[in-house]
Amino acid sequence: MSDRNDVEIIPAENPASTTGGAEAASDGHDELAGMVEQPAKVMRIGTMIKQLLEEVRAAPLDDASRARLKEIHRTSIKELEDGLSDDLQAELERLALPFTDDSTPSDAELRIAQAQLVGWLEGLFHGIQTALFAQQMAARQQLEQMRQGALPPGMNPGPESQTGHGQYL
Repeated sequence: MSDRNDVEIIPAENPASTTGGAEAASDGHDELAGMVEQPAKVMRIGTMIKQLLEEVRAAPLDDASRARLKEIHRTSIKELEDGLSDDLQAELERLALPFTDDSTPSDAELRIAQAQLVGWLEGLFHGIQTALFAQQMAARQQLEQMRQGALPPGMNPGPESQTGHGQYL
């Protein structure tokens, strides 16, 4: 049986509770991955919002298109909230201030609102990636500790392990 280095093992338990993984996952990032209840939905909406921001930057908008983008922005935030935990929903509500209902936002207001939302989503995605990386590193460290503990007494890991101790015939 060959030993493959490219196999990633992610434990089902919290990596902070395993020996040696506390440093990698103790900063709170391990909880972030579980705070997105519908990651595919959040990714789709985030991609759409980013594309809309590029469109808003690329061309001047008339009143009708600005009104439509305002509604898309409001709907996107509501849809995002459905895929997030209560903590992230509250954070998003605090940061994404709604447009006033009585007026159509300017191009600049739309760009700012969309850029703010894209930035928040990118921060969320980076936090999730960091949490997953910390989990993988903790799992890798745990696997290495298990491998080292599985060696017979007198055997050291590494190239010098070829010379064992004991009686020779």
